[in-house]
Amino acid sequence: MPAQEQALTGKAPVGIDPRHVHLTQEHFGLLFGAQAKPRRLKGVRQPGYFAGWETVKLIGPKGEIEHARVVHPWRPVTQVEVTRTDAIALGIKAPLRKSGDVAGSAAIILVGPAGTLELKEGCIVAWRHIHMSAEEARSLGLGPNDFVRIKAGDGSGREVIFEYVWVRAAPWYCLEFHLDTDEANAAGLKGVEEIEILGRQEAPANYREFFPEEYETPGWRDLVKK
Repeated sequence: MPAQEQALTGKAPVGIDPRHVHLTQEHFGLLFGAQAKPRRLKGVRQPGYFAGWETVKLIGPKGEIEHARVVHPWRPVTQVEVTRTDAIALGIKAPLRKSGDVAGSAAIILVGPAGTLELKEGCIVAWRHIHMSAEEARSLGLGPNDFVRIKAGDGSGREVIFEYVWVRAAPWYCLEFHLDTDEANAAGLKGVEEIEILGRQEAPANYREFFPEEYETPGWRDLVKK
């Protein structure tokens, strides 16, 4: 066991994130019409979130991708999440970032049925992460900004150990490991499996390159201590 890893045990379900878009209310109206309302296609595991019927076209310097799904509810800042494969096809340099950190990220064009949105920044490749509630985090001995190693793909013939999985914890989350389709395909995952949490890790050496600001859920440390 590497020196920086601390043993812990736990399993979690898998959530595979294909390319998708989070929109502000203003940008939703621009793309789908001022009178448009979000239409629910299906729920997702995280409480309060759902996939909408709405999709947009993504346009980059070298290519286009149809049917990028809109995920609700509205966000304070519009964010487009793509895979590395998508970024290559679009001809953009989407940086690897934590969700919500879009400053200085890739420009991209979104086309909806009612309009076109040109973003100067907002397109990222999302850092793989694991959601959990405060209680679940306490039971695993984890806290804010922790990283864990995760083993995925048992029985697929393509087992993978994912390093530096970012822990996202809040009272409203439930346990679920999120990765994109590139990563899931590498491990032979289909989204119905469970993964194994192998241990906590120290932050990667280039942590600040990807996490320029501390991620801290308000009141989190008090929740952990209870």
